[in-house]
Amino acid sequence: MKRAGIATVLGLAAAFTAYAPAAPATLAAPSTQCADQPAQARVRAGAHVTEKNQPSAAKVAAMEKDFQNRVSKLKTMRAAASITVRVHFQVVYGSAGNVSDSTLQRQLDVLNDAYAGSNVTFTLSEIKRTRNASWFSNPEGYERQMKSSLHTGNAQDLNIYTADLGSSLLGWATFPSSYRSQPSMDGVVIHYQSLPGGALGNYNEGDTATHEVGHWMGLYHTFQGGCSGQGDRVSDTPAEQSPASGCPTGRNTCSSPGADPIHNFMDYSYDSCMYEFTPGQTARMQSRWSAYRA
Repeated sequence: MKRAGIATVLGLAAAFTAYAPAAPATLAAPSTQCADQPAQARVRAGAHVTEKNQPSAAKVAAMEKDFQNRVSKLKTMRAAASITVRVHFQVVYGSAGNVSDSTLQRQLDVLNDAYAGSNVTFTLSEIKRTRNASWFSNPEGYERQMKSSLHTGNAQDLNIYTADLGSSLLGWATFPSSYRSQPSMDGVVIHYQSLPGGALGNYNEGDTATHEVGHWMGLYHTFQGGCSGQGDRVSDTPAEQSPASGCPTGRNTCSSPGADPIHNFMDYSYDSCMYEFTPGQTARMQSRWSAYRA
């Protein structure tokens, strides 16, 4: 999820997290999700991306408590030496959007490059193509119907749905703690034009998927909680007041040590600006995998 400018944060508790593309000059107010499936969204206004919904402090606290409860019930809690994720590309299309196999392979390569240092490998399980104009043009409105029909696999299977998310959203994702209660809703939804070579300038190198998969693996935004509190619950990502925009130089929005992590995949910088996860983020992803997906 990315933005250049001031983030607009709506106080909706999130079980999902999302990301969004460039919108016209006048951007309509983003709609909220249904109560049973709240979401956090990456929204793009003009050349910038804004926050649609950010997990509330209460929601984050609840997810962290759930993780601690989960860990206490496990006999052993060891981070996996390596993680293999089976990827199911769910290509939803209408008159457009039937992206090629080669584009999807490039997206898989982007994921493997981004997560290589975190010992996470993505393998192609299948490419499934579904022609449904309603789902394609309004995946947010038809999300439950679409996913209930198409979702496949278990907690270790990543369903990536591609569709036309409109002029504001780039994508959204579920957190790992949501899998047990809503397994069919698990996965990532991304704008088909955010795939490598797509038409969304500055957001067409495949890192919308990188960012959303980070949430699917258990990461929050680097700007979660702003300058106060525990932020994204990762000690080696410096605190950040608000999402980064573009690829700023010397941005430092909090008084605590460290410049803003604008190059981190969990910020909102341009795709070309993001290139790293920290060791702390890797540890978090592995612990969440062990607790919820292994």
